[in-house]
Amino acid sequence: MPGQPESVRTRGRRAGGEGARDQIVAGARLEFAENGYDATSLRAIARRAGVDPALVRYYFRGGKAEVFAAAVARRDVNPQKVAVELIGGGVEGLGERVVLGILTLWDAPGGRDSFRLVVAAAASGNEVLLREFLTREIVDRISAAIGGPDAQLRAALAASQLAGLLVARHVIGLEPVASASVEELGRIVGPVVQRYFDGPGAR
Repeated sequence: MPGQPESVRTRGRRAGGEGARDQIVAGARLEFAENGYDATSLRAIARRAGVDPALVRYYFRGGKAEVFAAAVARRDVNPQKVAVELIGGGVEGLGERVVLGILTLWDAPGGRDSFRLVVAAAASGNEVLLREFLTREIVDRISAAIGGPDAQLRAALAASQLAGLLVARHVIGLEPVASASVEELGRIVGPVVQRYFDGPGAR
């Protein structure tokens, strides 16, 4: 109807408007790359995508973290949910769970290409985007779960171990890391990451 506000006019397109969702994801990639995670708002993403802010909230009910997940990974991945599921089992065995979870996430269809895009963005001067996100959504959550002395440092060191593993597997293609199974890498790398989680003096 003429004169209807944009938020009302878009309401009828929501059920099948995958084109609008794709516009939002594309706009989010540009906003995050230019302004970083903290400085990017849902309203700014909507403006960049040329849609009403209500449409962003409709497709991404998990908020900004869910939009970022769609921008750098598969559309069905919510980093907050993944982190909660991995940490929910407690500290015991967390190292292997995290390695298996992260590798499974990025080994999935489209995951390898998405990870290369993340690395390319960081290498081109947009590293603040990835750093802010990893600190807020991954390192902070893990450090809170493991507790103890230097928890933040130990969580960040574990994240650096995982980042190196992903680069070797998906960017450099270092063999036999690149062709090893997720289960094999989880078995070998999991205990290494677990040492960070357990802290000094752990056996």
